[in-house]
Amino acid sequence: MNKITWGFGPHLTLDMWRCDKKKLTDLTHVYFLLDSLPEKIGMTKIAPPQVLSYPGKEGSFDRGGITGFVLISESHITIHTFENQAHAFVDIFSCKNFDVDYAVDILIKAFDAKNHKTTVSNRGHEFPKEVPFVREFVKQERNRVQNDKKEN
Repeated sequence: MNKITWGFGPHLTLDMWRCDKKKLTDLTHVYFLLDSLPEKIGMTKIAPPQVLSYPGKEGSFDRGGITGFVLISESHITIHTFENQAHAFVDIFSCKNFDVDYAVDILIKAFDAKNHKTTVSNRGHEFPKEVPFVREFVKQERNRVQNDKKEN
């Protein structure tokens, strides 16, 4: 019997602070990190990374940094840096399991973060991955709806 796997996949959010401010504002550094990370964690990059510098906004907490992302066939990876606050925020969302600890280690080293907080959640709890099971599930749902209509 096949094992039914539910859930779309893991979503890692990584908050890092007390980072190296030079690395937080280095477009090339962030680009190459996003360019190389998918392969290192077993993902498939489907487009080159997009990395932009943002100067910040007068009167805002956001006094500048970098925003970058890379699309992977499994979903996406994003990085947001804030130079003045020495923070970086990273999301890795994937329909495929990956070694979260290894990814976190790579990212902490990439920004020389002195502190970090890792959160991992499983997205799409009601998302069945196996197509044959989905067909049966949909068939059962349709029958249930039709029976409900007949009873009312």
